[in-house]
Amino acid sequence: MKLITIIGARPQFIKAAPFSEEFRKNNQEILVHTGQHYDANMSDVFFEELGIPKPDYNLGVGSGSHGKQTAKMLEGIEEIILKEKPDGLLVYGDTNSTLAGALAASKLHIPVYHVEAGLRSYNKLMPEEQNRILTDHISDMLLCPTQTAVKNLSEEGITTGVVNTGDIMYDTVIRNINISEQKYVNGKWFDELVKENGSIRKLNEKEYYLATIHRAENTDNPDKLVNIFKAFSKLEKPVLLPLHPRTKKLIEDLEIDFSNIIIIKPIGYLLMLYLTSNAYMVVTDSGGLQKEAYYLKTPCTTLRDQTEWVETLINDWNVLSPTDEDSITSTVTRKLTCFNHPQPDLFGDGHTAKYICEAIKKGGI
Repeated sequence: MKLITIIGARPQFIKAAPFSEEFRKNNQEILVHTGQHYDANMSDVFFEELGIPKPDYNLGVGSGSHGKQTAKMLEGIEEIILKEKPDGLLVYGDTNSTLAGALAASKLHIPVYHVEAGLRSYNKLMPEEQNRILTDHISDMLLCPTQTAVKNLSEEGITTGVVNTGDIMYDTVIRNINISEQKYVNGKWFDELVKENGSIRKLNEKEYYLATIHRAENTDNPDKLVNIFKAFSKLEKPVLLPLHPRTKKLIEDLEIDFSNIIIIKPIGYLLMLYLTSNAYMVVTDSGGLQKEAYYLKTPCTTLRDQTEWVETLINDWNVLSPTDEDSITSTVTRKLTCFNHPQPDLFGDGHTAKYICEAIKKGGI
């Protein structure tokens, strides 16, 4: 089978690693990088660390408005489909790259496989939610990470081609956590931070918050951004913040107290995995990091009103927080009761890549 796979953003690189390895054992994969994430620290390093094959095509789209970015991707992907004549096209998640790939294939009557199908936050103001819904409704096979996702699709009338494969990000975490721990043991993780960022405040394991802020619903609202950083400045532990290039640009003109915030450059997957595993708590608006924190048994606070990963909320392993200063402070400093409860097995068994390949093969394409 010949399959085109579309990737373009950090979470998709993480998901692509185990699938590409499994699929290429018996099939041909054409890897297309849209260039949605183009910063070396958010792209190249993931290919190196996770052993992802070099992309066959890189569209180099870069940043831009949703319409401009998606249009450039759509044009480029269409040309590749016409040239390569694949048996199908696979997309991951909920980015503009996801939607562009699915649209291009669907209009050319090429079967679309959507990994991470069926997620819903029920907030259509989020561009990610729009991308999810549109992609699901034009996909031929919907490869769901959880039973909740299967149920969401059923409620929208989508029942054909739906398979619960488990979450492919869980595969990647299981494959790499021991590698990460071995690489950064005995303080080497802090040495790496200093090497990349210059002298920074000394940090100890389990004595820092790990934060990421990049969702448009937070970053495009200056009042929200200021409130988030005000709350961070009041916490009793330092906040380690790998800063997304887009967020960095947006905070340049804001009056923010950074006294308790350690800003560092975006980091690779293995170091991020280690920092997540060894943080006191993760504070984020990222869907992927919510899950990684859950898998690594690190408490999480999500700075959003909804989450598409509702399973992580069970037993307060993850707690949603409004983005006003008092709510953030209260939620982040809550008493941690999650450790009193075992985590239910809701995201599969770590062999999702295998199950996806089996589902595609069984689909009879």
